[in-house]
Amino acid sequence: MKEIQTMKPGPCFKRWSRANYGVFASLRRPVTIGVLSVGMSSILSLATGEAQAAEVDTMAYSKVLEIDEVAIVGTKANPTRSTMSSTVLFDRTAVAAAPLHTLESALRLAPSIDLRERGARGVQADILIRGGSFDQTMILLNGINFTDARTGHQSHSLPVDLDCIAGVELIDGVTGVGAYAGAVNVRTTLAGDRYLRFEGTGGGDGYAYGNLSGGWTAGRLKLFAAGSYRRSDGYRPNTDFDNWNGYVRMTWDSERAGYFDLQGGYQSRGFGSNGFYAAYNPDQYEATRTGLASVRWVKGWGDFTLSASAGYRKNFDRYDWTRGKEAGRNRHATDNVSSEVSADYHSQAGITTLGGDYAYNHIFSTNLGDRLEVPHGDYTHAKSRHTGNIWLRHVKSFRRFDVAGSFGLSFTPYGRSVLWSVSGGYRPVQPLRLEVAAAQSMRLPTFTDLYYTSAAQINNLDLIPEKAITWRLGADYASGCWSASLRTYYRDGRDVIDWVWRPDMGNKWHSEQTSRLGTFGVEVTGGYRRPTGVLRAVTASYAYITTSQRSDLVTKNAMDFMRHKAALGIELQPLRSISVSLTGSLFDRNGAYTFYPQRGSSAGGYERSYEPYFLLDGRVAWTKGIWKIYFDATNLTGADYCDIGGLPMPGRWLGGGLVVTIGK
Repeated sequence: MKEIQTMKPGPCFKRWSRANYGVFASLRRPVTIGVLSVGMSSILSLATGEAQAAEVDTMAYSKVLEIDEVAIVGTKANPTRSTMSSTVLFDRTAVAAAPLHTLESALRLAPSIDLRERGARGVQADILIRGGSFDQTMILLNGINFTDARTGHQSHSLPVDLDCIAGVELIDGVTGVGAYAGAVNVRTTLAGDRYLRFEGTGGGDGYAYGNLSGGWTAGRLKLFAAGSYRRSDGYRPNTDFDNWNGYVRMTWDSERAGYFDLQGGYQSRGFGSNGFYAAYNPDQYEATRTGLASVRWVKGWGDFTLSASAGYRKNFDRYDWTRGKEAGRNRHATDNVSSEVSADYHSQAGITTLGGDYAYNHIFSTNLGDRLEVPHGDYTHAKSRHTGNIWLRHVKSFRRFDVAGSFGLSFTPYGRSVLWSVSGGYRPVQPLRLEVAAAQSMRLPTFTDLYYTSAAQINNLDLIPEKAITWRLGADYASGCWSASLRTYYRDGRDVIDWVWRPDMGNKWHSEQTSRLGTFGVEVTGGYRRPTGVLRAVTASYAYITTSQRSDLVTKNAMDFMRHKAALGIELQPLRSISVSLTGSLFDRNGAYTFYPQRGSSAGGYERSYEPYFLLDGRVAWTKGIWKIYFDATNLTGADYCDIGGLPMPGRWLGGGLVVTIGK
């Protein structure tokens, strides 16, 4: 707090606002703050300017401290090596009254995301970014990469519930291995200094959910922990599930030793997979166990800041072609280890960052990898690989301008690759910011891409990394109660990996690279929000995507994208303790799928095109003191729809819950 450089006199403010229309976010110039909420440190970790806090991706707090005045420049950057500004996918404070139960239900409303679920309440889902596939998405938890190297189906199986999550951002242009279409960063946080929270929910289809979480603050030590259980009998045969989550995060900010951030979690899931991976087979089953942990350390010395982190993710997966039977059973055990070191130097020229990271991926499997001479328990195959990145990033902010550039070199089993990203921002007037950016990205084939073979699929060991250059234009406006944004982008993908239907190979799916794929998209969002009155918030969004995919190819992923997506949300507070929230969303998916009229048989299948559908969800809640009672209704219109061909999703569902929060 004492190592503060003297700057020229500027405006001095005694109050701090976290809103995106606040003065800190809009001035783009040095601002002097005399009274500062400790919660600001979670934002400063992403700020670039003359001063930068050491805390990275940390929790938010409400305690107010009197501190020495400090000069800040409010140009926001990402917690990764990307130079582009991030896109908000979910903000807990903005949608606190919405009828949301899972991370998947929250992301479904984001215009940038195509959330494809196979069952109810997020039991199994894929996150697709702007026309990409689920394997092209990097998943971060508080800035730590926990992407699964076997398959993107498992990457976002994180042991955190929605009540743990403060926000989710989409990060474009990560110059390194993994984020071909982008990275999704999930941020966890406390809800107060010291509190205990319980939530219990029940509803149709035998659904039950219980969550216990709490936070404790003692000086510079912050501790957050949560545990939950979720289950259902299923909305149709063999769609029952059980899901256990446990998560803990601790931070300690030492004046001498630096800032420490530790997190760990465990998840256990078991679910009936009626048609999940073969639409005609109703008897599939899957069980997974996931453990993860990470540690981050940050220390500053004058103009220098050093940061180091390490993470580990272990995942077990059991898949039964026929539930409870050994025949057709697959088992996988994956290890994903990551580490990263970076150093920042602050000067009059801006902030320069030099960094590097290393990742190790390993798998034991019954069918993925090279065959073992001696089986390892139940596993007959194994494979491992090492990857690394080094990068240099520089960011500079002017009065109305900000520019950034990043250059990196990736080392993989396929050789070296040069990756880069550049961006520039301009604020012609205070409420408006314009941005232009471009970046190159890549990802390696997953172990499934390379090795998976079955009666209907043929693997391909000759796959190479896929790469893309993405160009983006953006505009953000925020003034008073109003906000709006516009994003338009074009992604030029090369050596794109997909499963292609090959009649010349015995009518099987073959893992191959369709050479090139162009994806163009537009996203528009707007909103109105105020803290008083009956009408508290109105939000609207629309997204459009088109691609250059060849129509003569039958592929699993490239042709199935969300062509049109629109969402509207309304939040009302007609009485002091009563809130009403409604969300309506319209989806129009491109592509077709094979429909099997007889369950359990692949005979008689024929092609069907996806049909547009509309979903309407609502919540009525009563809040008084430590109590909150709510009643939910999802898919009020009873729409028949599917995210993945041939898998009907739940119809109308009714439920309710109780939340008790003790402390603050």
